Amino acid sequence: MARTDFGPPDYQELIPPIIKENYGNWKYHTVPRPGVLRHVSYSGAVLHSVRVASPRLVSSDWVRDICNIAEKYCDGYLRFTTRNNVEFLVADESKLQPLLTELDDKDFLIGGVGVSISNIVHTQGWIHCKSAVTDASGLTKSIMDQMTDYFTGKVKVPARLRIAVACCVNMCGACHCSDISIVGIHRTIPRVNDEMASRVCEIPNTIAACPTGAIRPNPKVKSVIINPEKCMMCGNCTAVCPAIKIMDPVNDGVSIWVGGKVSNARTAPMFSRLAIPFIPNEPPRWTTVTEAVRNLVDVWRTNAREGERMGEWINRIGWERFFKLADIPFTDKHLDDFTYAKTTFRSTTQFKF
Repeated sequence: MARTDFGPPDYQELIPPIIKENYGNWKYHTVPRPGVLRHVSYSGAVLHSVRVASPRLVSSDWVRDICNIAEKYCDGYLRFTTRNNVEFLVADESKLQPLLTELDDKDFLIGGVGVSISNIVHTQGWIHCKSAVTDASGLTKSIMDQMTDYFTGKVKVPARLRIAVACCVNMCGACHCSDISIVGIHRTIPRVNDEMASRVCEIPNTIAACPTGAIRPNPKVKSVIINPEKCMMCGNCTAVCPAIKIMDPVNDGVSIWVGGKVSNARTAPMFSRLAIPFIPNEPPRWTTVTEAVRNLVDVWRTNAREGERMGEWINRIGWERFFKLADIPFTDKHLDDFTYAKTTFRSTTQFKF
């Protein structure tokens, strides 16, 4: 196939020779130590992948560092996981321990494999997103500073735990299906600058951008009107119309959701459900949010059975007991009465004849 400048390159051109030679022929894998996977193929070939935490928003110097390490021990091969971990792919087993030693010496965090807390997947936040409620990267940094020992395996947990951070309810992260999710929420209706809207906004596109039909035209001033009863404060309209502003330093904050998972093992995939309706933004360290997440992790770690994900544990003991153990007050905000809420989405590949 001819090469073009459109889209990503064919992944077959980028994978290590050992993976290409044993493609679809892997027999099993083990976890010899936290952060290391040992893959064995039917041919007898062995590949070690060493997982290291990444802050996702990284400097060019940091990228050069990991590339130099990969050149030294992995013939230049590494990859990023969906949760922003870096995996060094070691085909020569004699280079595994020297790699681990250098990573430790350079203070890279090795872990996040198997029964542990993986790296936090997060969205763009204040650094890029127009509708961001909170600084996703700063929040993630603050939480992972508290979760370091859970990532490296020094503190044992009953099962895998996945944490996600989304800077607004549009959730371009995996917040709808993570064990613990931190979601930024706006609490005030967007404000429309009518004079500006008539000059810079395409009214039909602005109306079409609203997923709940809360925006209608205002012909008198060549602008739009937002219906507060239908608006869910997602901020979509602000992305297409600069005259609409939704940022509110006083009322913006985050909510915390629990119990989601993508895995189809044992039980069906689950959507996250609301645990803590609102915590105000507290940059730069988000102390209240960090403490709340740490509390949820410790309560789950103390009470869950071996192999039991957060949502599976909550379903076993019941939501009433979960709120009591986690010391979370139950409020009217926990009642899902949104007009367009769906409770019957099929999210599993499990079925019965």
